[in-house]
Amino acid sequence: MKVLTAAEMREVDRRTIELGTSNETLMQNAGQRVVEFLADRFAPLTEQRIVVFCGKGNNGGDGLVVARELETHFHPRSLDIVRAEPADEITPAMRDATLVVDALLGTGLQGPARGRTLELIREINSGFPLAKVVAVDIPSGMPSDSGQSEGEFARADATVTFTALKIAHVTAPNCDGMGEVRVADIGSPPALYKEAQLNSTEPSEFRYLFRPRPKESNKGLYGHVLVVGGAPGKSGAAEMSGLAALRSGAGLVTVACSTQNLRHPELMTEALPQSYDALVKTAAHKTVLAVGPGLGSDPNHVALVRRLAVEIEQAAVIDADGLNALAGHEWQAGNRLRVLTPHPGEMARLCGTSVTDVQKERLAASRWFSAKCGAVVVLKGNRTVIAIPDGRAWINPTGSPGMATGGTGEILTGLIAGMLAQFPAAPVEAIIAAVYLHGLAGEIGAAKLTEQCLIATDLLIYLPEAIRACAALSH
Repeated sequence: MKVLTAAEMREVDRRTIELGTSNETLMQNAGQRVVEFLADRFAPLTEQRIVVFCGKGNNGGDGLVVARELETHFHPRSLDIVRAEPADEITPAMRDATLVVDALLGTGLQGPARGRTLELIREINSGFPLAKVVAVDIPSGMPSDSGQSEGEFARADATVTFTALKIAHVTAPNCDGMGEVRVADIGSPPALYKEAQLNSTEPSEFRYLFRPRPKESNKGLYGHVLVVGGAPGKSGAAEMSGLAALRSGAGLVTVACSTQNLRHPELMTEALPQSYDALVKTAAHKTVLAVGPGLGSDPNHVALVRRLAVEIEQAAVIDADGLNALAGHEWQAGNRLRVLTPHPGEMARLCGTSVTDVQKERLAASRWFSAKCGAVVVLKGNRTVIAIPDGRAWINPTGSPGMATGGTGEILTGLIAGMLAQFPAAPVEAIIAAVYLHGLAGEIGAAKLTEQCLIATDLLIYLPEAIRACAALSH
């Protein structure tokens, strides 16, 4: 699903009007879509006590349409409008409202809310204890182009936005203040924003990857993943990545690590390469490499990673100690597929900055480093970012705090490698699918086991349920 900046949304509105749809019609459509949502979620509206807060701009105009449509078609028990300008009084009777519509500020906000508008935002947050709050387009006071807020913003139990999602709807922490989000069509042709580069991942983009396999299948059709890692004492990291690659559907998986005694007999083993030349021999006839889980910081392995990043022909997913080997090292992937999967600390080391700076601008940091080195960057965390060197990016909506446990990153590395092994002609779809399924399996597992009890390998237990939920497989 497309995600637009405020500037892109203004351009879509401008071009829509040029094509013959008036601003008044867009406003009327927006108000009607909000009312349809209210009728769907809070029926019967005849029993609701509703207060509509209206600002002075287009967002306020949408709110006035909402009030008019409610009065005309639903006749609520009570309906009041509070305008920011002129300053309408909030009466004691309004405090008993059961439903508040926030149409004070929209996506055009520059800087924090001030003055009378800020006072009304505070009223929405504290003055209506019985009310559910529905925001029009975006909660008032929240900047649409950032996951961070400089000032106060209105609470929201639900948000109805128009045409497409905005950055704040999908990036942390602001996305957590939206409640349920509905995207409503108000008449702008999708062709006007189909080239937008930012997206929120949804299963329709990759569902086709999970069509039933041909009956005449064999393991050679689904790729061979080589996991390189697992220095002494850390073999479990490499084994988890290997198992995840298998569970995602790779035909064969070899783990090159410090031990031959892995717990899963389905995994083949090789000695851990100590040089790039040894790696090339081990990687012969392999489809995808997953490099770094438990690799350690031995200088031989640092040199190995730095060389493979720019030389080896196979696609490579680089994680953990592999990323640390690349930190501070200038390199370019060229036309070779490289996927980096840093957590914020690793991303900070790669960018030469602080974790705080990375977390403030997760999307910008991911895009910048992806363009700089020519690799796909998968910045893990709440709303994982997948940045592609050509400028496109996806925000992943799935995941759970229960996944904050050792090994979940190794599972993701294996899932990405396994998906790439199966679908070399669709690398972007394979990567976003792996990230989405990883998070969804975590959600399912946390719901069943609790967030505290979830461990990394549980994700593979719930991966089949995640795949079925996304793919709607039929047999």
